[in-house]
Amino acid sequence: MRTPLKTRTFDISCQNRNNSIFRDMINTTLCYIEQNNKYLLLHRIKKKNDINKDKWIGIGGKFEEWESPEDCIHREALEETGLTLIRPKYRGIVTFISDGMNETEFMHLFTATEFSGSLKDCDEGELEWVDKQKVKELPHWDGDLIFLALLERDEPFFSLKLTYKGSTLTEALLNEKRVTLNQFL
Repeated sequence: MRTPLKTRTFDISCQNRNNSIFRDMINTTLCYIEQNNKYLLLHRIKKKNDINKDKWIGIGGKFEEWESPEDCIHREALEETGLTLIRPKYRGIVTFISDGMNETEFMHLFTATEFSGSLKDCDEGELEWVDKQKVKELPHWDGDLIFLALLERDEPFFSLKLTYKGSTLTEALLNEKRVTLNQFL
């Protein structure tokens, strides 16, 4: 397996770690596979040192070298679930900033309603079909509720920036406008 692709960008503020003018960035994908008003979720309980430990999240992972967002989500879905996605829909990009991460994460968000294949065991956690209305009752990142609401509203392609201090969501910007979690509950 190739290593995840990391890029470097110029940081105008020069306020990042080590006072470097560069900040690491990582590109990832996440897909909410839908069937019968349920999402296929991954309960992250198997990996050690996992920032998503015990959370329920969609399917996805880090880009590998030369991959597009679509290449990555197709590969990750097949590796994690055994399912081949058919025409996943690219819904938005979510930027994560956190004092618990060494890089800025750009998560390319997808949904999929068509797929082929059979579910397999996942080495990162347990896969389960969860009723969409029950997702918010499960352990998750608060910001997930914002982009899940946007998916449910069938919002056009969006940019969402989520900033965390520890596990606390401290800021959310939707298409550059400040929003609060309560607007999406």
